[in-house]
Amino acid sequence: MKYLLLGTFLFASSLWSMTLDTLIEKALRGSPSLSVIDARLKANKQSIDIADQFANSELFLTKNSLDNKQAMSQTVVTFKQKIPYFSKRAKRADVALADEKVLQEELRSAKIALVERIKVTAYTIWELRELQRIIDTYIALTKQNIKLYESYTSVGTKGHMGIMKAELSLSDLKVQRSALDAKIEAAYARLSYLGAFQIKELDIDLHMGKRPDLTALKNALLEQNPRLQVMQKEIQKQNAKVALSDINNYPDFALVAGYAYREKFDNYFNVGIGISLPIYGTEDYKEQREKAFVLATKSQKSDLALDVMAQLQSYYAQELSAYNIYHIIEDEALPQVAHMFELSSSSITVGSDLFKYIDVLFQKLDLEKKSIEAITNYKKAAANIAALRGELR
Repeated sequence: MKYLLLGTFLFASSLWSMTLDTLIEKALRGSPSLSVIDARLKANKQSIDIADQFANSELFLTKNSLDNKQAMSQTVVTFKQKIPYFSKRAKRADVALADEKVLQEELRSAKIALVERIKVTAYTIWELRELQRIIDTYIALTKQNIKLYESYTSVGTKGHMGIMKAELSLSDLKVQRSALDAKIEAAYARLSYLGAFQIKELDIDLHMGKRPDLTALKNALLEQNPRLQVMQKEIQKQNAKVALSDINNYPDFALVAGYAYREKFDNYFNVGIGISLPIYGTEDYKEQREKAFVLATKSQKSDLALDVMAQLQSYYAQELSAYNIYHIIEDEALPQVAHMFELSSSSITVGSDLFKYIDVLFQKLDLEKKSIEAITNYKKAAANIAALRGELR
């Protein structure tokens, strides 16, 4: 029976707890923010079909005021159909197809940005939980040493002061612990929003990675960056608009067919052909406008490329700084503080000053906090760089 209860408990816990990869996968499938772009893509499918259609036909019914005994008295039904110049419909479809590619890149870019925000929030949760864990450890340790100090020392003024400082430090730890509870709850609320479903527990464990290599990070960055990819598709769309505006300089045709009804005379058909006359230069102005937009978009892409490289430099500096800080703390500072901690901890048993012990204890706590913060900053910078490189995981 107890195994059944344990299995039920573990199964129920698994419904609430999930890994970061699972969370990202579910978020990419169900995020409303992504559904908006997906809906725009579906709507653009209709734009492609519309671009390939002919203009609506026109039907006219006319009757003159002459007496029906005269030969010119007639009622005429006329049908008119505009025929665009050769390949104009294909050029319009090219613009719609280019717009679809822009939307596809925007959808991919939005997915990458969503993954980045989920990672950063998840890393924040890990950091807060680790801080919570070590503060719980230090609360228990402080309580234990207060009791130990009371049992090994006589109650004098110096002893009272030491105990009071320890108790004040204990209160400070409890305040930090309470603040962390609120921050963790807020972080889970944000993570639930990003994932578009309720998340109560995240299964995540972070460790410091290897030293970052700027040269490796730069490789293929400009080809993979999602914002630059969107901009490249915008340039292709503008080029399609230029091609369309160029061919719009050529005239369209119109086929006309009519049937004339005469009450006292023979009825007859008439057919004709019309042509539009682009003689005012409007199409030339439009073509020049679209070419100017191409140049503007290319300049915008060049500026964006510089911005992307600057962001990479910034994120790399943050990642490298976090890496160095972590190893300074773990390899140099903490071993020294650990030795000081052992000396001050052993001195408690012989009634030595509790002030020094509390100082060393909180120095160690501060270093451990900074170590956790360094791991988090390293991972957040790595997530930012991954987004720049267009990674979805």
